[in-house]
Amino acid sequence: ALSRFWFERLRHIVPNHLADRPLTDVLPDPAERAQVEGRALVVRRLAPLPVEAIARGYIIGSGWKDYQASGSICGIPLPAGLRQADRLPEPIFTPSTKAAVGEHDENVAFDAVAEQLGTERAAAVRETTLRLYTEAADYAREHGIIIADTKFEFGLDGDGSLVWIDEALTPDSSRFWPADAYQPGGSPPSFDKQFVRDYLETLDWDKTAPAPHLPAEIIERTAEKYREAQRRLGAG
Repeated sequence: ALSRFWFERLRHIVPNHLADRPLTDVLPDPAERAQVEGRALVVRRLAPLPVEAIARGYIIGSGWKDYQASGSICGIPLPAGLRQADRLPEPIFTPSTKAAVGEHDENVAFDAVAEQLGTERAAAVRETTLRLYTEAADYAREHGIIIADTKFEFGLDGDGSLVWIDEALTPDSSRFWPADAYQPGGSPPSFDKQFVRDYLETLDWDKTAPAPHLPAEIIERTAEKYREAQRRLGAG
């Protein structure tokens, strides 16, 4: 529901992969369709670009670690003295690699993306990422949510045009903070999967497969955080 909300709201910036086809066209069997109705999107098959397009408006997560080590993120120098979760002077584009299954993405400089995609296409990805993030973050703040950062993925259609694909500004792909509880200097409370990460940090687990099973309480509390984000944003 959140993905559909953002795809529709921001489609004036860039086309997205939603297909203009009802679910009944794809899954005519009622029993099969009932398993995913209300939870599935029908989308176009596109060629994905091999980059995670990340926009950051605040310094947190891997960006905070990079800043502590080098004073910069993805080669972008930042002011000295920033605290964890501080708002950045302006949103920045901090891409990462798309790692193979079982491996971790790595933050890279814009030049690495330009080398892989070509300068013109890399610049289009950067501009589109920052426009999507800025407009979404402005809307969310008006509804009590800070979008600290988010990732986008893009693909190409048959004409080679840029298309927004994959998750769209969801708690799985973004950091959502309640604006009324925001306080820099630490890791703010959130409406996203950081809650699961924090729980896993309490376990004796070396982060290699297989992952531990989550208790029912952690699952339900995580789901409630996602529902609260959806409610605040007015996304159905």
